[in-house]
Amino acid sequence: MNWEIVIGLECHVQLKTRSKIFSPASTQFGAPPNTQAHMVDMALPGVLPVMNREAAACAIRFGLAVGGRIAPRSIFARKNYFYPDLPKGYQISQYEIPVVSGGRVTIVTDQGARSVELTRAHLEEDAGKSIHEGIADLPSGCSGIDLNRAGTPLLEIVSEPVMRSAKEAAAYARALHSLVTWIGICDGNLQEGSFRVDANVSVRPIGDTKFGTRCEIKNLNSFRFLERAIEVEAQRQIELIEDGGTVVQETRLYDPDAEETRAMRSKEDAHDYRYFPDPDLPPLLLDEAWIKEIQSQMPELPEALRARLVRDHSLSDYDAAMVTASRDTADYFFQVLEAGKAAGVEAKLAANWIMGDIASSLNRDGIDISGCKISASQLAGLISRVVDGTISNKIARDVFAALWSGEFDSADAVIQARGLKQIQDTGMIAGLVEQAIADNPKMVEEFRGGKEKALNALVGQVMKKSQGKANPQQVTDLIKAKLQS
Repeated sequence: MNWEIVIGLECHVQLKTRSKIFSPASTQFGAPPNTQAHMVDMALPGVLPVMNREAAACAIRFGLAVGGRIAPRSIFARKNYFYPDLPKGYQISQYEIPVVSGGRVTIVTDQGARSVELTRAHLEEDAGKSIHEGIADLPSGCSGIDLNRAGTPLLEIVSEPVMRSAKEAAAYARALHSLVTWIGICDGNLQEGSFRVDANVSVRPIGDTKFGTRCEIKNLNSFRFLERAIEVEAQRQIELIEDGGTVVQETRLYDPDAEETRAMRSKEDAHDYRYFPDPDLPPLLLDEAWIKEIQSQMPELPEALRARLVRDHSLSDYDAAMVTASRDTADYFFQVLEAGKAAGVEAKLAANWIMGDIASSLNRDGIDISGCKISASQLAGLISRVVDGTISNKIARDVFAALWSGEFDSADAVIQARGLKQIQDTGMIAGLVEQAIADNPKMVEEFRGGKEKALNALVGQVMKKSQGKANPQQVTDLIKAKLQS
């Protein structure tokens, strides 16, 4: 039987505020346990929550960015459940009336661009954290509770169950991550838990319109793990059904070492949480004038920028999506274009270098574009020397490596110090071509017999003799002219 995977994602975005959503405690990461837990966060008797205005502003920015409906009046509710790291015995969240309804996020996959519809985005507080190991002052087998994270403002963003592959889900998560960091409402740090994803996964026979029983995979903090966890869970459900079993609605954890998902607990439905309006918090009222003020301050969004890059700079949809993967990457790209404008550095060339050598070097060194070891002006200078024929693409890679190492401050300095300037003397190149043809009669015969690969081999011989300093296109043209005459 052929199966279809049905996926919806719930993403918890930690909002970039200095204080918590209902208390003045700091949200800074990494403080010693329980040093940033206010009496409101600890649920001490007689305390009352007070709404953080900046958290509401972040929700407005997100609603504008996705084209959702921003509720002029929304309500906070108590979500009742009992965990050691939830001091109140309930979580303040939103249920019936969320701050943002609807909207969409555009993703780009191998199949092109498409929209993923959103159900809602609602404000809520984070819980604390249970610590089960590494606590020196506690006896073995004991757990500790750190309430530093309790009360941290979250925007939970819920998609419609419209994704049909793990790759699509990962593309959506990446696009959403890019968007919330782009508009400045989240720092996007996955390692610190600023962006966490829960995946709801079910399967059904292809052609069936009824949803299967879903399982939720909790707290996935890497896009690679998200993709693999969905694949593993979908396969588990398919094998279970085909063996005559039944999928049970439950919450599961993904174990990347064992390549499996494991049951945590049965999955609750909304009525199990006994939601009711929080009597300590008035409705959240968002004034239209304030929404318009925030709208006037919004940056150009990734989707609009992608369209502009395709329209004005002739980039493909894929290239435009890669360049706008983050706001820092987009800024770097435009800085390269500006620095290289006079030298004729085109958008496609800049994009190729950023998506190629820059991206691979960043990945190898475990840093992001903000820590790039080659400045935009340095990269523009390197590309300009390829454009004007001073060096070949092959030599440019060597120059790039020298710049990345920090040994030189410009491409020109590397070229000068290492004598890498491309040979411009046509007579010298013609002599090298003559020698390569004379030394390789078999290759010549194969080329004349119709084997195009023989031409590449002859070009390689000339490039070797010139130590990579000959212009490859010029060499190719000269060999063709000589052998076809």
